[in-house]
Amino acid sequence: MEALEFDLEFEKPLMELAKKIRLMQKEKGEPGNPTKLQEAREELSSRLQEIYANLSTWETVQVARHKARPHAADYIHLIFDDFMELHGDRAFGDDAALIGGLATFNAETVIVLGHQKGRGPKEQQLHNFGMPHPEGYRKAYRLMQMAGKFKFPLICFIDTPGAFPGLADEERGQAEAIAANLTLMARLPVPIIAVVIGEGGSGGALGISVADRLLMLSYSIYTVASPEAAASILWRETSFAPQAAEAMRISAREIIATGIIDGLVPEPVGGAHRNPVLTASFLKTALKEHMADIKKYSIEELLEMRYQKFRSIGNFQRHNSAQQKGTILNFERHFVASTGREDT
Repeated sequence: MEALEFDLEFEKPLMELAKKIRLMQKEKGEPGNPTKLQEAREELSSRLQEIYANLSTWETVQVARHKARPHAADYIHLIFDDFMELHGDRAFGDDAALIGGLATFNAETVIVLGHQKGRGPKEQQLHNFGMPHPEGYRKAYRLMQMAGKFKFPLICFIDTPGAFPGLADEERGQAEAIAANLTLMARLPVPIIAVVIGEGGSGGALGISVADRLLMLSYSIYTVASPEAAASILWRETSFAPQAAEAMRISAREIIATGIIDGLVPEPVGGAHRNPVLTASFLKTALKEHMADIKKYSIEELLEMRYQKFRSIGNFQRHNSAQQKGTILNFERHFVASTGREDT
């Protein structure tokens, strides 16, 4: 743990202690040093646990976006055997932002899909920061069809700010490509597990997350829009992103209470980037347990349960016109109070 920098804003109180530990490690021959070093390590661990037990939603967003956080390719390497990546949508080209292929999991052939952000400028450019183009979703569609044809279970890793919003992408049918995936996944006759491993942003995430079991790593986020996009829409300034994150309740621990997801997968204290191997072992265990549970049901039962699962999401309540007017006025008051602006 001491080898990694505490580079997030809310971790700064730990930086001095981490520096002290590194200095003590260099002075191994000093009298009483081993005891002091152990005490310092215990203090660091205790303070780190305290901070991460009380993360705000915006702080969770920062952990989910951490530059060293493991990506889909890392988990594929650590969890699966014999991964064979397949390329192309057989229509336009290959999209490196969404990777997929055949792999062996628990002595069984599966299809694996995942958003891939890349690490470092060259990789990030190659993978378009994990924001797929239409051909990425059509590649996923092709692999899902293969899963259905050969009865291979499907496992998806979600980690994207959203589908790429470029003009060329819209011209090539970005929305249609995502919608086609939703339709296919809703009726795909195989077990499906999806896991949010970092960011689960907008339709870009939804395009591979219609699953029998939707899981989240404990410091990940899942949202209809990025906090910056939501702040831009509601307050017309991206600087209100922390407030937008809090309002949308997008952290894993908040979403589990809504019933939208089916379970949390633990991460080491401090985030998955502190110990990717341990995180992968937790994730592998969760995948095995949920896959075994899903396989208790016939395909007909599974499809019906999948249908009912998504039909039951959300609570709806009818309001009369007076109630609606009151709701609007309350929102306007909240807007003025939080921004000092009356230009709604």
